[in-house]
Amino acid sequence: MAGVVCARTLRQAGHTVTLFEKSRGLGGRMATRASAFGSFDHGAQYFTVRDPRFELALGTVPGLCKPWSANAVRVLDPNGRVIEAGLPGGERHWVATPGMNGLVKAWAEPLLEDGNVQLQTCVTQISADPFKKNSWQLHTEGENGSQHVFGGFDRVVLAIPPAQAASLLQSSGLSDLALPLKDVRVEPCWTLMVAYPQAVQPGLITLGPQWNAARSTHHRIAWMARESSKPARERIERWTVQASAPWSAEHVDDTPERITGKLLKAFAEITGIRATPAHAEVHRWLYAKTSQPLGQSHLWFKDQGIGLCGDWCTGHRVEDAFVSGLELALSVLKKR
Repeated sequence: MAGVVCARTLRQAGHTVTLFEKSRGLGGRMATRASAFGSFDHGAQYFTVRDPRFELALGTVPGLCKPWSANAVRVLDPNGRVIEAGLPGGERHWVATPGMNGLVKAWAEPLLEDGNVQLQTCVTQISADPFKKNSWQLHTEGENGSQHVFGGFDRVVLAIPPAQAASLLQSSGLSDLALPLKDVRVEPCWTLMVAYPQAVQPGLITLGPQWNAARSTHHRIAWMARESSKPARERIERWTVQASAPWSAEHVDDTPERITGKLLKAFAEITGIRATPAHAEVHRWLYAKTSQPLGQSHLWFKDQGIGLCGDWCTGHRVEDAFVSGLELALSVLKKR
C-alpha cells in the first residue's frame, strides 16, 4: 500500500517510476490467498477511513470497496464468551473486492501499463551510479537467483519493514540513515486459513457462532473472521484466524504443521467448530503489527535522495500506510 501510493503519486507528477517487488504480486499485507474453496484475506482484514485524502483517493475506484458489518465485531474471552460488541467509535469497516489486494492492484495498474514493475525481484544493495552523477543504482536478485543492476535513479524509496530497511541501508554503507529505525518494533503473526465446504449443504448455512468476526483474548488467537461473510466473496464457509503477537513471537520458528495443529485446537475451543476442515494452511508474517512506531509519517533524506515509508511510521492501520506513502511522495516533490 505505502509503496504503490508513493509510486503512483510520483508518476502522476510526471516522474518515471520503477517499482521493485520481491513477491509474485503486488499487495504486501493487503494480501489475498486463493484456494480451491475460495479466497482468504490473510493479511489486513479491513480498513477504516479517517483522513480526507484517503477518502478522496478511494473515490478514484468507485464501487471497488464495500462496507462490511461483520455483525458488529465481538470481543471474546478465552472460552469464546462475548464480553463486548460493537465497532470502536462507530467506524465503518471497509473491504476491497474481490479481495483485499484488489485496491492496491487497481492503484498500480498505470505502473504496470508502463512496464516499470519488476516482480519477484529483491533489492540487495544500493550504490552510487558510476555512470550518472548524484544518482543511484540498485543491485537485485530474482527468485531464480539471477542478479541484475538497474541504474540511473535520482531518488530511491524503501517501502519495506523497518528491520529489512535497516539491513539494506547498512549493507549499502548507509548506516547513518538507519539510525532512526533502531527503536521501531513490528511484531510477527501466524495466520491460519480454514475452509468447510460442508457448510453450504441445504439447511446448513454456517458452522459455529452466529457472529462473523471477533477479537479474542485467548492467548493463542487475536482475531477471527468468516471470509464468506464479506461482500463479493465466495459462499463456502471459510475462516481466517490470526494468532496473537506474543504467541506468534514465541512460536515464530515452529513448523507450519505444528502451528496448524495448535491454532486449530484454539479455534475449536473458542468457536465450538470441531469439524475437520477440508482445507487448512498457515502463513507466517514476520512483520505484521507495529508495537513501537517511528512517530512520524515518513523519513526523507533529501541530501541523499532516499526515503522510507510504511504503516510502521505511525501505526499499523491500512490508512497509516496510505498516508505514509503519500506524504513521502509530497516531500520528494518539494523543491529544494
